[in-house]
Amino acid sequence: MNGAEFVEQEGVGIPDALQRLWTPHRMAYIKGEGKPVGAEADGCPFCRLPALEDADALIIARGELVYGVLNLYPYNPGHLMVVPYRHVADYTDLTPEETTELARFTQKAMTVTRAVSAPHGFNVGMNQGVIAGAGIAAHLHQHVVPRWGGDANFMPVIGHTKVLPQLLGETRSMLAKAWAEMR
Repeated sequence: MNGAEFVEQEGVGIPDALQRLWTPHRMAYIKGEGKPVGAEADGCPFCRLPALEDADALIIARGELVYGVLNLYPYNPGHLMVVPYRHVADYTDLTPEETTELARFTQKAMTVTRAVSAPHGFNVGMNQGVIAGAGIAAHLHQHVVPRWGGDANFMPVIGHTKVLPQLLGETRSMLAKAWAEMR
């Protein structure tokens, strides 16, 4: 298990039959670390990512006006986002060219994901505004979430934990390779 270490601890409580899946990396998301404050491009992760190497930024593909990037906190394996380079918050503020490329990238993201991991379906969409659930409302991004029969189980509902079978870097490599091969 990638060097994971299980250590018995003494403590208070009655032992039960449950296993604990510890996900301390999620605490950064829960605390809102790295989230931009306000609507400015300064501090916006979607504005910073394109300056990084693709593997470091989890970027799958780059277009002229938009890019595809894995979600750092995925709902499912292969959950990616299509993001305009321009710092824009609202879908209605996209130029016609940005809208077209965002749509084409979304289609290709679905095609590539189908070829790589054969999902049974997808959730595709964007949350416009904080009240609508946008984690980073100041910079528009469209989610492409692969879905499989039975992928939603008790873990997220009861345990507030999502179990992902593959590391993000491995997922990015698979998708980026397939994307490049499907030109």
